[in-house]
Parts: sequence; C-alpha cells; structure tokens
Amino acid sequence: MVLKKKVVVWRHEILPYSETFIKEQVRSYQRWEPVLAGVTRNPGLDLGGIAARTFGSTEPNLVERAGWAFHRWRNTMPQTVVRALKADMASVLHAHFGTDAVRAWPAAKAIGLPMLVTLHGYDITIKRAWWEAGHGGPLNMKYPARLLRLGQEPSVCFIAVSDAIKAEAIAYGIPADKLTTCYIGIDTAKFQPGLKSITERPRRVLFVGRLVEKKGCIYLLEAMREVSARLPGAELVVVGDGPLRNELIRFVAAHDLPVRFLGRLTPPEVKRELDMSRVFCLPSVRAQNGDLEGLPIAILEAQSCGVPVVTSASGGATEGIEPGATGFGFTERDVGALAERLISILADDVLATRLSRRASAFITEKFDIRLCTLRLEELYDTMAALGSRMKRD
Repeated sequence: MVLKKKVVVWRHEILPYSETFIKEQVRSYQRWEPVLAGVTRNPGLDLGGIAARTFGSTEPNLVERAGWAFHRWRNTMPQTVVRALKADMASVLHAHFGTDAVRAWPAAKAIGLPMLVTLHGYDITIKRAWWEAGHGGPLNMKYPARLLRLGQEPSVCFIAVSDAIKAEAIAYGIPADKLTTCYIGIDTAKFQPGLKSITERPRRVLFVGRLVEKKGCIYLLEAMREVSARLPGAELVVVGDGPLRNELIRFVAAHDLPVRFLGRLTPPEVKRELDMSRVFCLPSVRAQNGDLEGLPIAILEAQSCGVPVVTSASGGATEGIEPGATGFGFTERDVGALAERLISILADDVLATRLSRRASAFITEKFDIRLCTLRLEELYDTMAALGSRMKRD
C-alpha cells in the first residue's frame, strides 16, 4: 500500500459557510492526504469527516485575541503552531486567499515547507491603497507589501482561479512565472439537469449570491423592469443575503417588480431552485475598492444543471461560459444588454433548449472537480519536489 503524501490546507477560519467550494475541493483529493488547519472553527459548515485542527479558542478572550494580533503585526506565528504543523510531516502547505497566506508563511518558512497560494478574487483585486489606508483593518495595512514579498520567495508559488485573476495578479506585481491557472471545478454528479426540460419551466430568472456591491444585483433588478414589461409572467428569484438586502427590497417595492427574495438557502435548496428556473443571472461588477469576482462557482453549478447563464462576472463571462453556446456575457452595468439577453432566452424555446443542452456537457468537459483536482495534485507534486531540492541544497 502506497502512503499518501500529506498537504496542510490553511484557512484562518475553518470554514465560512460561503466556502463550500474549498470543502468540496479537499474532499476530491485522490493521491494526497489533506489536513485542514487554521485558527478558528466556524460551525456553520459541516466538514463531512475532513481532518481539521484549530489553534485558537472557539470564543477567544481579550488576551488571546491580543496575542494573535501581536503575531500578525510582527509577521510571526506562535511556536505552538509551528511545532504542531511540523509534527504533521506534511510535504506542502496550501493556503487559500492571499490574506491567509501572509499569516501562514512564517510557519511554513520555519518548518521549511513549500507553500502554494490560491488567489480567489478580492485578495488580489482590491486596490493596494484601500488596504494601506486601513479600510481592511489596521492589521491588514501591510498586506500588499507582504504579499508581494511572498512573490519573491523561492519556495512560494501561486494558483489563480481563472485566467482573469492571473492577469490581475501579474498587474499587482506577482511574477508571471510564479502563477498557474487551476480551476476549482464542481461536482458534476451533484449538479445534474432536473427532470423538467428548460421549456417546461416558467419564465423564471434565478440569482444566487451575497447581496453586496460586486454581485451587481441592483442591475438585474433594473433590467427586470424591461423584462417584465415585455414578457408578462416573467419573474426573478433572489437567493442570498447581505447588507444590501433592504435597499434592494425597497427598489422592488418602489417599481412593483415580480421579484421574490428567499434569503440564504442550503445547497440542496439551491439545486431545487435551479431545477425550476429557465435562466441564471449573475451581473457582477468591479466594486469601488477594486473587489472583483474570480470565477463564480454558482455559474458553473447552473450550467451543470442545464440552466443557461447570463453574466458579466470577471472570468465568468469568458472562461466560465461558452459564449453563445451555454449562455451570454455582457459588459458590466449595461442594463439594456442584460435585459435583451434575458428576454432572448426567456422568449425563445429553440435558443433556450440549445443553450441548455450544451451547458451541461461544457461543464463536464472543462470544470468537473475530479479533473480540476488532478491538476491541483500535480502542482502539489511539483511543490513537494521543489521542497526536497531546496532541503538538499
């Protein structure tokens, strides 16, 4: 029996509810043994048996919080954490998000572990000046400088979740030869077309996402004014919650729009909504501070279920769909173009059927999580070999 090599997957908080994609990626490993490691445990997401360890209290007191803050400020890691990670005898440390990578690096460096960093979106697209002005908190003011220093470390390499994020990272200052695009992918066995064909469904548009600026839900609501005027019976279902919820609800009421807000749903509940929808829409934009989508998992799940997608999301409008074959991209904030794309799919059964049939196959070919994770494990192999060479030298 061949023993699997071990990888420590670092996330400061294990794991926020919105990061099911990390859980699913870790569960799909074939050749590597993962250990989730971090400081705090979020009980909101069931890890499904994945090995995990945390180094802080569930409810840290003031002294403990001050201790962690002190280490972040000094760019160090407590020796208890370093010793525990060393005892794991891992070959690679994989940190998700650049913000967590700069926290984990002192431990990886002390142990001599090569580190792979996945850049997801906000961690590389938010403007440096925003961080440095303290808008992300005083302890993150040095984040841009520390991330760029990581880019110069021989034993650190980066994964971009899309080519769009790779381009953003290069523009930020990460060396191009340190970057590789590796999609996270989805479990296509879980997200399969529903029993009802796309043309048997009501003229329903589905939005799934946090109700924050970069998700652009307000532009979809504006487009629905035109959609509902030209297609009586058309409706929008909004799944998700966030700080803009009340503002969006007021907009719907003021314009008497056919929109229902369902709040946050579980993955099975989202799947049921997909099976009752004719088109999925994610009108994402670049936020004022630079925050930008990487490659939204939601648009992959929708297409895997045979639901055509209309999106302006960075990466999503190009890499994440097959334009004209599985859905349509449009320029962000272009409400007129968005309305026309939605109407074309809602009103044309032939077009909707063609897009639906191709969508599922496209995701299976390009974004099946098993294929994507094989690529990730190959990167682990490369990093482990790099670590071995550096130790010999």
